[in-house]
Amino acid sequence: MPTTQSARTDTPGKLGILMAGMGAIASTLVAGVEAVRMGTGRPLGSLTQLALAPGATTRNPQKLYEYLNLNRIQDLVFGGWDITPGTVFDSATRAEVLDPALLERLRPGLEAVEPMPGIHDPRYLRRAEGKRLKPESNKYAQAEALRADIRAFKKQHRLEQVVVMWCGSTEVFLTPGPAHQGIGIFETAMKENEASIAPSMIYAYAALRENCGFVNATPTLSVDLPVMLELAAEHHAPVSGKDLKTGQTWLKTVLAPGIKQRMLGLNGWFSMNILGNQDGAVLDDPAAFRSKEESKLSALNHILQPELYPELYGQMSHQVKINYYPPRGDNKESWDTIDILGWLGYPMQIKLNFLCRDSILAAPLLLDLALLTAAAQRAGWSGVQEWLAFFFKSPQVRQGQPEHDLSAQYQKLTAAWRALAEAAVPVSR
Repeated sequence: MPTTQSARTDTPGKLGILMAGMGAIASTLVAGVEAVRMGTGRPLGSLTQLALAPGATTRNPQKLYEYLNLNRIQDLVFGGWDITPGTVFDSATRAEVLDPALLERLRPGLEAVEPMPGIHDPRYLRRAEGKRLKPESNKYAQAEALRADIRAFKKQHRLEQVVVMWCGSTEVFLTPGPAHQGIGIFETAMKENEASIAPSMIYAYAALRENCGFVNATPTLSVDLPVMLELAAEHHAPVSGKDLKTGQTWLKTVLAPGIKQRMLGLNGWFSMNILGNQDGAVLDDPAAFRSKEESKLSALNHILQPELYPELYGQMSHQVKINYYPPRGDNKESWDTIDILGWLGYPMQIKLNFLCRDSILAAPLLLDLALLTAAAQRAGWSGVQEWLAFFFKSPQVRQGQPEHDLSAQYQKLTAAWRALAEAAVPVSR
């Protein structure tokens, strides 16, 4: 658990949220917040907006945002970068997540948010074309341009605090290498256009250099590198990731602990997904899918601990498939076939069919992560925020193995809320 500073007496004002990649998920977040502000929608799925404070009662139904003294939803300022031209209204229209009539009502607020030119490396994102790019070709120069964008955004909106979130498409699979081990090495490597430095890492570097908290919403390494942890400590910035836990993996982290707690055996778990949005198109590239596969496969092994229970889970077959199916758009569907063993080894099956909406489930997680990251930074917490594991498929940790059991993650989350509240003064909304 992070240590806390003395209680704060100030009320947080405006908070800037910059998103690298303003496609379906990011535009759904911006549109959703605008709808809530206008009173035409409810922030369902958001803990920070709807959950009650720990210990709340019917006589004292204190909201979590009051308890933690979070930034108000009315005080959020959005911006970001994208490699596709157009405003956030254009992005939301292309994504086809939200009803066109709703988008039309929200149009003025969404058209006011126009992403800045981004950076793109086709070696890391092979199924997308960069059409709105920064002119710099050198990676260090790109980082400096991103830093200038952050400073300009702060100045334009008179912001003291900004959280940067990597919401771009999944980059191809990569393991940490020599260029990622320290600040000086990394900066030299950027200047030399080192191939192992992906765009998401450049965004993370720029954000941390500008003292911004950073959230990695994808399975990409991004901020899960020694150099980024060194930067986070130096600039007192909280970081978290990886890969938002929205659909199929969320259900796995609910069901798998129950199977283990009952000491039922598990022969196999086969997971199939169909998805037709930009994320699905990108994941149709096997190199990008490998990053997602690593994230989706990790939870089950960590929860079931086959090394401790070889009789129950030692022979388990776990497979995950993702298929790009354009007709579904953002409406993802998953099928799970689970082969379990009961008393005397008799086989049984569980079958799940989850018809979910990818961006609808992800948007409130982004909102919560931005607000909680900002609160953590105001409290003086920096580095990896392991208590935010609740929100991720493959949670980033300081060392060791991450916790994947959803109920255990929630306990750590609420324990962190209590510690965080010691550094915050509740305010009336």
